[in-house]
Amino acid sequence: MDDRMLRRRVYGADHEDPDPGPRSGHTYGELVGGPLDGLLLDITGWSAPQLAEEARLPTEIGRYGAGGRAHYRRRTGDPGHWDWTGDSR
Repeated sequence: MDDRMLRRRVYGADHEDPDPGPRSGHTYGELVGGPLDGLLLDITGWSAPQLAEEARLPTEIGRYGAGGRAHYRRRTGDPGHWDWTGDSR
């Protein structure tokens, strides 16, 4: 992991965690666009079918507020990035 990634916050990390960044030995994708832009998604251990599916991530800061989900899909040709495709309830 490069220095920039080590300073990043991982999606789902506790807000009070003194070290909310990536962990050694894990694999991450960067969320691009939408309400979770810039966060890292821990995809460690995900199967090929899971990686091919859209990730529907619970968030309170999306279009629908509490109970909403932000949708991200792995970028074709650049699997380290996950692009925002919209929000849902």
